[in-house]
Amino acid sequence: MKKILVIDDEVALRDLIELVLKRENFRVQTAENGSTGLKALGAFQPDLVVLDLMLPDYSGYDLCKEIIKKQAIPVIMLSAKNEIIDKVLGLELGAEDYITKPFDNRELIARIKVVLRRYENIDPKKSDEETRINHEELAFDLETRVVLRNGIPISLTAKEFKILETLLRRPGKIFTRDELLEIVWGYDFLGDSRSVDMTIMRLRKKLEDDAESPKYIKTIYGFGYQLGGGSV
Repeated sequence: MKKILVIDDEVALRDLIELVLKRENFRVQTAENGSTGLKALGAFQPDLVVLDLMLPDYSGYDLCKEIIKKQAIPVIMLSAKNEIIDKVLGLELGAEDYITKPFDNRELIARIKVVLRRYENIDPKKSDEETRINHEELAFDLETRVVLRNGIPISLTAKEFKILETLLRRPGKIFTRDELLEIVWGYDFLGDSRSVDMTIMRLRKKLEDDAESPKYIKTIYGFGYQLGGGSV
């Protein structure tokens, strides 16, 4: 049973979302503000967060960054703001989806299920060889979502994790920005290829000794990105 954390200061809406999610057999915990939501994040360990953009004590954008920094889990933003710039900003900060209020309950459920499927854990019945990828100094566990470099854990956001997983699964293949957008963000993403470049830039800073001369994630000019170094 998947666990959903709902952070929203509107009591009526929060209660409605909780009711709808429970009917779909999700485990649900709610929080009325950002501070309570962050506490629940550690205690409840949700699989996904539904986050209101306008909270009394936090900017939803700041809280989204804080959540993703703490745990590599997907976030769906809710907001009454319908401007494209607001949606793009939320998505580029790491949110998986952005839903404008008012919304249909069926749309919310459908989007939650799509995002959860995108981040579904590897089948635990698979062998260690099928759930672990080693590449030079990197050790990548698909089941626990832990990435190690020379034995030291590296904290990655959900999108950074997904990009690295995609490259590791096909060493040597050149992925275009459009391919990475569809694989990691989804076909209905409202942003553009700069989101890929920004995420790659952050990922390099975490993985590389010299982000200006990357060893692992190579830029193939005019085409896209490729996993460099040795073979898996």
